[in-house]
Amino acid sequence: MQQLSVAVIGAGMAGRTHANAWRQAATIYHAPFPHVRLATIADAYKPFAQSAAKDYGFEHATDNWRDIVEDPSIDIVSIVVANKLHRQMAQALIEAGKHVLCEKPLTDTLEDAKAMAQLEAEADVVTGLGYTYRRNPGISQIARMVKNGDFGTINHFDARYWCDYGADPKTPIAWRYTGPMGSGALGDVGSHLIDTAEYVMGPIRSVSGARLTTVINERPQMDGVVAGGRGVSVDGPAKMSAVTNDDVATFTAEFETGVSGTFSCSRVAFGYPNALMFNVIGTQATAGFDMARAGEITVDDQSGPEHLRGQRRVLVNPEFPYFKDGSSMAFAGVGFTQIDQFTIQAHAFIQQVLGIDDGLPKLPSFAHGYRSMRIQQAIARSAADGGASVEII
Repeated sequence: MQQLSVAVIGAGMAGRTHANAWRQAATIYHAPFPHVRLATIADAYKPFAQSAAKDYGFEHATDNWRDIVEDPSIDIVSIVVANKLHRQMAQALIEAGKHVLCEKPLTDTLEDAKAMAQLEAEADVVTGLGYTYRRNPGISQIARMVKNGDFGTINHFDARYWCDYGADPKTPIAWRYTGPMGSGALGDVGSHLIDTAEYVMGPIRSVSGARLTTVINERPQMDGVVAGGRGVSVDGPAKMSAVTNDDVATFTAEFETGVSGTFSCSRVAFGYPNALMFNVIGTQATAGFDMARAGEITVDDQSGPEHLRGQRRVLVNPEFPYFKDGSSMAFAGVGFTQIDQFTIQAHAFIQQVLGIDDGLPKLPSFAHGYRSMRIQQAIARSAADGGASVEII
């Protein structure tokens, strides 16, 4: 294949990041790669689409996502819009013979998630879900350490994803702040946290002790277009709308291995712009990750004398997964960012489409996304039942 044409539906913050990732995908891993044609960006607000297309070198911009469906030259499409639109768009694209990379969470209801998993099972195209933290070298190194038994007996996994994009009560109402309990902080950032936990520790068996809290009960309406309710505020008098989902979610979990996990998610955590953090604690070692310092992990183990023990910083380096050929400057100290995760994800998805296997794991499937949503539903049920234990089925 001489060329693959890609398109993006959604030109907000995450959509622009997908656009950048497709632009960079051929620059890493030195694999045989076709020319990646940057075809079209769609957004319901056309100025957003036009701006993203201009900035990232896409040929066309449109305010009608069906233009992408109907364009026979387009091979791959990223869906990066409100969750409730995922099923409709994915179905139309798959039926048109296009490969689909959908942002997480898979959709907004369990019914739609099940339908999308079934659609995937019957499709003749490649589908994938955007859990980008699986492409992080530091996280993947800790997952490798777990698999290798480096921690001895693991006795605790603690994880939190704290963001402050909703901390300002003047941040306007948007789709992120409406929907049932469990579709707020839990669905937005908690979906990443749950997937990261299972990537590192293996499947979750049950959840309990859940609590979902709405801290800011109403938000101002804003005239004009609001791209997800991030990075803007409303000054002065405004009509208010109710927030119907969770600002904060906390719960505990039991993994299939019997290890206990503790979790918290927040979109109102002042001073934490984008803080995914976790620790694995065992009888022989401990390790931690903080997205704010994504170019390193912390480790303490029994490799040195006891009087020199303690948490030490280990820089991401070429021996970590993904890093050696995933960076143009692949040596310790260069660092790593969330943007890099999207680029590696785009490269891996193109490899799936081409049937190339050079060691990069495939993207999580729609079926995996359906399971993740069943976990989120179990957490919401636990919260509704006063913290009762709920098995993952």
